[in-house]
Amino acid sequence: MLNFAVGPVNSYNEILDIGGSQIPYFRTSEFSETVKECEETLKEFFGATKSSKVVLLTGSGTSAMECSVINTLTHNDKALVVNGGTFGKRFCEICDIHNVPYTSLDVEYGKTLHSEDLLGYEGKGYTAFLVNLGETSTGVLYDLELISSFCKRNNLFLIVDCISSFLCDETDMQAYGVNVAITGSQKALALAPGLSIICLDEKAQQRVLNTQVRSLYFDLKSYLKNAERGQTPFTPAVGIVLQLNKRLKMIKESGGIKAEINARKEIANYFRERLANLPVERFAEKSSNAVTSLILKNAEKSAYRLFEVLKDDYGIFVCPNGGELKERVFRVGHIGNVTKRDYDILLAALKELADKRII
Repeated sequence: MLNFAVGPVNSYNEILDIGGSQIPYFRTSEFSETVKECEETLKEFFGATKSSKVVLLTGSGTSAMECSVINTLTHNDKALVVNGGTFGKRFCEICDIHNVPYTSLDVEYGKTLHSEDLLGYEGKGYTAFLVNLGETSTGVLYDLELISSFCKRNNLFLIVDCISSFLCDETDMQAYGVNVAITGSQKALALAPGLSIICLDEKAQQRVLNTQVRSLYFDLKSYLKNAERGQTPFTPAVGIVLQLNKRLKMIKESGGIKAEINARKEIANYFRERLANLPVERFAEKSSNAVTSLILKNAEKSAYRLFEVLKDDYGIFVCPNGGELKERVFRVGHIGNVTKRDYDILLAALKELADKRII
């Protein structure tokens, strides 16, 4: 099986070995040291300050999105939410459910955010800005420098979902003034699904301490308190935390965060440079290194049918789309344990399907 999805992705043998091992008891000093090691390396990779804190949350990336919103924003806030796909819409849904006032900054699917899109929101009393740095559903990468500049001018609290972009695109929290950054285990970390990660700067921590959350499991005050001793308030995804510790060490040994981002960029470009003779076009105006979104040139052909044929006849997974993009767009990931040879196999399969007029 070849997996070019955007999570879960192909893992590495060292991680698979841990996944196949018995899970140890975790209320121990040894596990606490593992958690603390993870926190320090994650802060380094996020470009966070030394006094930032990391929360390991057992749940999918959406749990971290919701947790971040309800612990740092209230009905007294006025949020601006970039809504250019499934996950931008999800931030809007979270704000709706928890009565956080917001404006949906709608961006056409496949398009990125431009300075003129923000002009009408300058000096309008907004207090927070929410964005999915890489909008996974469309493959679009938003301009974090542009967003950062806007937020600094308007003194906005900045929450960035880096779930797909972490380790693929630059997400330096200090450089861009990011207050909350989020990622998940099943993306570029290439671990089993089930663990999400929230990095909070000092301003975010203060908001957490001052916010009354009507939730037991999602109240980050208890996570921050337990993190002082390298623990979590509830049973964590112990096996995935052990995988995380190993994976972070592997990345450091291979050159660190910059080397990892460059590796993702190189393999993404390798694939994109070989698309010229295929009946597809790039869909995203600006692409994340994590994923390439492609639209079929022939509108009468089905991208979802392509996904099914690749899966059933070739043993290859790409990412299908849903909703209005289901029949036209599919996505190819560049994260996890994939090689240039793997992409050669995918490209050959796509060429064969083009010759058969499947696409």
